[in-house]
Amino acid sequence: MSNAALPLTGNRVLILVGEIYEDLELWYPKLRLEEAGATTTIAGPKANQHYNGKHGYPCTSDAAIDDMAADDFNALVVPGGFMPDKLRRDPKLLQLVRDFDAAQKPIAAICHGGWIPISAGVYRGVRVTGSPGIKDDLVNAGATYEDQAVVVDGHHISSRRPDDLPDFCRAIIGLMSGS
Repeated sequence: MSNAALPLTGNRVLILVGEIYEDLELWYPKLRLEEAGATTTIAGPKANQHYNGKHGYPCTSDAAIDDMAADDFNALVVPGGFMPDKLRRDPKLLQLVRDFDAAQKPIAAICHGGWIPISAGVYRGVRVTGSPGIKDDLVNAGATYEDQAVVVDGHHISSRRPDDLPDFCRAIIGLMSGS
């Protein structure tokens, strides 16, 4: 295959996981990014730990969040579900998100995944979308909320729900590949 068919060859993407993650919001981007040539790493609170999705689909983490560094990756994907509410309490994870932000690396959050960038303090002045259930949280964090399938503002990519996954993944691949 040509590099045009695999525009993310050589890129590494960190994807977060935790208990009760939104199944499609983790697996669809993981597989789509790998189809585009990226290497993905799934990190959770513990390495090699089994986590259950909101709809019962299992995921085993490749690594522990504590062992991750933004310098080792080209982008971060934050799925939704109930997972972000618990993970956003981890100071190491919040610093990791701030490191991605400071390096201007893509931070892609979908649905309730926006809670993590909110808690990391990186959404002030950023145009975003997310689950209508966190609209007030996004606005109170200083973001400008837009009810769109996908919003790209600089290196921030956000979407509302699983139905938006095709637009979400196209935006991630587009931003990472410069197309």
